[in-house]
Amino acid sequence: MSERITPHKLVSIAYTIRDSRGDIVEHSELPISYIHGLNDEQLFPKIERALDGLSVDERAEVHLLASEAFGERDPDLTFTDQIENAPEELRFVGAELDAESDSGEVLHFRVTHINGDEITIDANHPLAGEDVTFVLRVTEIRDPTLEEIAEIGDTVVH
Repeated sequence: MSERITPHKLVSIAYTIRDSRGDIVEHSELPISYIHGLNDEQLFPKIERALDGLSVDERAEVHLLASEAFGERDPDLTFTDQIENAPEELRFVGAELDAESDSGEVLHFRVTHINGDEITIDANHPLAGEDVTFVLRVTEIRDPTLEEIAEIGDTVVH
């Protein structure tokens, strides 16, 4: 009988994320690992519930509404300014930068548009506002080592 996913097991999964149109927006055959049942935001709760009880090589497909996944788009996290106010190294679409908000939270910004002399940066997750589907494949189930408990317990995987 093969091992099944139960609380406190180290679980490794490969995944594909599809947007609401069915297009692949992220794919990883390189597994990510988490400790099942920690409820520490390593995985979206609906995904963790779908994996419960599965064995190695079994698959799950989980549809998440935007509110269950990366959240709704927040227009307050998008800023447009004169391109001359941006450092040279950020003057292309796709450039990234981390900055601290007034409350001390570190936000990850991406340059999303350049229109003439204006540049737009956005701190929303690229999939914010999107319903998504995760296609998951279990690659490993086992007891975690003490080192893995310490390491993975401090890591958030999305």
